[in-house]
Amino acid sequence: MEDLCQYAERPFAFVGRYLKRRALPHAVILVSVLGAVAFSVSTDYALKGVVDALGKGPGSGLVWNALALLIFFIAADNMLWRVAALVGAFTFVGVTGDIRRDLFKHMTGHSPTFFADRQPGTLASRITATSNAIFTVENMFVFNVMPPCVAAAGSLVYIATVNITMAAVLAGVFASVVVLMFKMASAGKPLHHDFAAKAASVDGEMVDLVGNMPLVRAFSAFKREGIRFEGTVATEMSARRASLLYLEKLRIVHAVLTVLAIFGLLYWAISMWQVGQATNGQVVLVCTLGIRILAATRDLAVALVDATQHTARLSEALHTLLQPHDLVDHPEAKALTGQGAKIDFQHVAFDYPDGRSVFTDFDLAIEPGQKVGLVGKSGGGKSTLFSLIQRFYDVKSGQILINDQSIGLITQDSLREAITVVPQDVSMFHRSLRENIRYGRPDATDEQVWKAAEAAHCTDFINALPEGFDTIVGDRGVKLSGGQRQRIAIARAILKDSPILLLDEATSALDAESEEAIRHALANLMKGRTVIAIAHRLSTLKDFDRIVVLEGGRIVQDGSPEKLTHLDGFYRELIKKESLSMALAAA
Repeated sequence: MEDLCQYAERPFAFVGRYLKRRALPHAVILVSVLGAVAFSVSTDYALKGVVDALGKGPGSGLVWNALALLIFFIAADNMLWRVAALVGAFTFVGVTGDIRRDLFKHMTGHSPTFFADRQPGTLASRITATSNAIFTVENMFVFNVMPPCVAAAGSLVYIATVNITMAAVLAGVFASVVVLMFKMASAGKPLHHDFAAKAASVDGEMVDLVGNMPLVRAFSAFKREGIRFEGTVATEMSARRASLLYLEKLRIVHAVLTVLAIFGLLYWAISMWQVGQATNGQVVLVCTLGIRILAATRDLAVALVDATQHTARLSEALHTLLQPHDLVDHPEAKALTGQGAKIDFQHVAFDYPDGRSVFTDFDLAIEPGQKVGLVGKSGGGKSTLFSLIQRFYDVKSGQILINDQSIGLITQDSLREAITVVPQDVSMFHRSLRENIRYGRPDATDEQVWKAAEAAHCTDFINALPEGFDTIVGDRGVKLSGGQRQRIAIARAILKDSPILLLDEATSALDAESEEAIRHALANLMKGRTVIAIAHRLSTLKDFDRIVVLEGGRIVQDGSPEKLTHLDGFYRELIKKESLSMALAAA
């Protein structure tokens, strides 16, 4: 797909990209609107013909022909507007779908750092705001900006048939008013940009609050959060009010100018009629078309300032969303190959984007099928090691190899296909249990899903639910207990069946009985796989091949559980603490 980042500061080029995709229907809309406006302006000229025919009396025989022409113009005008609207209903909606799909795809390609620095609700709001803004601008241009411009041009041509000087003066007035309005509208862009940013903040704040409602309830913070949200809304309302008041200022200036111009036009036309320089029909033509032109400046000015506001929101959203991806596949990246999963960290140095240094010259080799436990104090580098294996970040120097292939030269999709993660904080979609388990392998059959759930000891509690596998788990799995969510995550991992398994406190949320059952399931899952586990409960690491103790980004101990049990260090202290806790619990 074309790199969207080039449009981050070019909103009109971004819109043009999607107009080209649907060039034919947009051309039909354009031609229909132009035709409709032409017939609409010609209606006033046909009305002039009716007035002049009436002035010649019934005997002239011209009235019915003039009336027929007038009715034809009115019918053609209305029918062409309907064609434009019907085609637009499909085309403009299609454009919004194209935009949301592309922006969503681009957003999902960002690294974890991008999402860590931004509220999810704000990002979602900006995608919706972008598509809505383009939908509104398209409609506004087709139905509010282009018609008055074309109508003004056509009206001036007809007025020129009566008095060229009058047409020239009206053209000058029209251009002057439009330019003045546009300049005033442009001067208000900072206000509109400020409102766009404040509106996005309100959306992000709401989503953040809803997502953390259990935390708010646990700390009885409804009043506190209500006050905070009121402050955020008040700021947004102030920005919106300033934006709207500025728009109203433009409309007042335009109203004054329009009244003065219409008065001058009527005075001029009647003066010409008094000296016999214009017929009754010509006076009607000049007055109706002149009012149409001046009204067009009003419609055009209002549309322009509204479009300015929507363009401001579009620009702000594109600037936020269309940032370059931090992590991209190397131009020569290939899919991961080879049997098993050998993992090598070779002289790895890594700093987080905020400057925190974790590894400086880190080496670790893990053989295929080996089960390695990571232990150590918080901040030692355990979670960072997991992130680097999955290439959520690029290393500063050195390299990470899987099956002797540098992960920097492996496609990200094939890398993550080879890795299954069972996290401590289980992620679940607001979907059915069946869909959440099948997320590990979308093409899995119902029977395979069932076997994975059975292996993870999920079937007992799933069968007890009213809708079984079709039960909707709620936002982030809120309808399930922590232990149940953990077992669903294990079932998902069993179904994915990858050669590398990363366990991040995979049994931390389970009670003793469930933990025993899951440990047997994990034992079957780990056979023939390379396993790396972060754990603080020694029962998880009981049957592992190696224990690696990390401290400050360095390996301070590395050996079998039996070996480290007899050496002074963190692992031995962990055994003592856990033994003491068990003794106290039994007392």
